[in-house]
Formats: sequence, C-alpha cells, structure tokens
Amino acid sequence: MKLEIITPESKVFEGEAKAVLLPGIDGLFQVLNNHAPIVSALKAGKVKVDLDQDYKADEDSSPLVQTGSNSKIIEVEIKGGVAEMLNNKMIVLAE
Repeated sequence: MKLEIITPESKVFEGEAKAVLLPGIDGLFQVLNNHAPIVSALKAGKVKVDLDQDYKADEDSSPLVQTGSNSKIIEVEIKGGVAEMLNNKMIVLAE
C-alpha cells in the first residue's frame, strides 16, 4: 500500500508499506495491504511501519523517522491525529 505520514510542518514519510501499526484512541490496530476503507482518530504514541524495502535516510528525510536494527521497520512518534485508508492508500495526518 502507499503510505503518507504528514504533519502540519512537513511530509514525514512517503513510500510503500506492507503493514502499519497505529495508536488508535481505543487501542493499537494494524492495517495491512488491501485493507477495507477506514477512518480513525489517533492518540499519542508510535506509528510502526513494516516497509516493502529497506529504509534509506537522505538529506530530505525527516528527523522524526526512527529506525532500529531492522531497516525495513520505521517508527514515527506522534501526539495524535487521524488516519484514513482508501483504495490501498493510507494517509496519516499527525501532530
């Protein structure tokens, strides 16, 4: 699925993902490729993204994107927001 994580200041991430784990207001939930359409409010927490390919940071990469020992998984700390999944495209509007 195509994923975009956007804050009021900038586009934090744009790319292809296999799965996205989100901090919903009623608890964590995961969205996979070809998920049914959904809109959900988000609370403070980490958005964890399982990527199709290794993440390679460059000079345009946001400092909000964190990587660990596995370069196919990134995390972005958010303070809240909204997530929408429609036509295999997920947009996370985050604070």
